[in-house]
Amino acid sequence: MTVESMTHADEQFSAERLEGVRTRRVLAFIFDYLIVGGLFLISLIPVFILGIFTFGLAWLLYPVLGVLIALSYIALTMGGPRQATLGMEFFSLRIETYDGRRVDGITAIVYSVIFWVVHIIFTPLMLVVSLFTRRKQLVQDILLGTVVVRSDR
Repeated sequence: MTVESMTHADEQFSAERLEGVRTRRVLAFIFDYLIVGGLFLISLIPVFILGIFTFGLAWLLYPVLGVLIALSYIALTMGGPRQATLGMEFFSLRIETYDGRRVDGITAIVYSVIFWVVHIIFTPLMLVVSLFTRRKQLVQDILLGTVVVRSDR
């Protein structure tokens, strides 16, 4: 990375675009968690009905249904054109890469998997990492070269 590109990156992720990001990320997570939970509850009904027609075979989806819904939600929203989940959009956040590339669906899924693995193993105390990074990044942001910024600035 050249000095010129580092200066551009610093301008791109100015303090103004990072203001309040930590709090908004937590609130967006809760918002998204509720959405995914609602989608999961709604999906239980068609899987049950499908299970009746498939003599119980479709009921094998139940153990993985929540994960499939959550990963699909992340891939379609965060990996979509707006680069934000519905919760992130509601709280005026978006994900960006250091070099300005879009985050695709696969990267969004990897982002989510890293988030859950790190936070399950190391507890939510991993949120403290954002207090010591210049761009208020979490572990998954650092590993994937992304940063969450305000979309309204």
